[in-house]
Amino acid sequence: MIKKFGLLVAVLALTGCSTYSVNRYAVSVDNNSSLKSIEGANVFVGDFTAAEKSLTSIMCRGVGPIKTPDGRSFEMFIQKAFVDELKMANVYQADAPVVLTGVLDSIDFSSASGQWNLALTINSNNGNSLSVSENYEFTSSFYGETACNQTAQALMPAVQNLIGKIVSNQSFPGLLTAK
Repeated sequence: MIKKFGLLVAVLALTGCSTYSVNRYAVSVDNNSSLKSIEGANVFVGDFTAAEKSLTSIMCRGVGPIKTPDGRSFEMFIQKAFVDELKMANVYQADAPVVLTGVLDSIDFSSASGQWNLALTINSNNGNSLSVSENYEFTSSFYGETACNQTAQALMPAVQNLIGKIVSNQSFPGLLTAK
């Protein structure tokens, strides 16, 4: 009996929950092309906040949390991705007169159906704003470990699509003009 109890304790100690890390953001060629097509734009990006509680992780099926790289909040992950896109297109400038900020209106996923749901509002200091949402579908799995890993891996392309909807929106250039 004692041996069985000891074996049970050892198994439980070795089977802790997993953590699923999102890949670091990679700049999208399509987003870069959209940004480069905007003539003379120079912007600075201020803070991104969350409309609800700021989260650094979201639990996936009770198996373990999905976290961004470096333990940043999800809105900070999206902010850094947006800045990376602007920098790659030579549109970002630290002393630009136009400052864009963001509000992560919502973020959620379903590891069962394979979908990330993101909504973001970009505000310009010129008074204009733009709201977009992305419902990114990906292949999931019945198995928790696999599904949660695939969910974590799908956030980066979901954010690429979200940013793509911002920078290709016909209202986006209106955010980039100074007052």
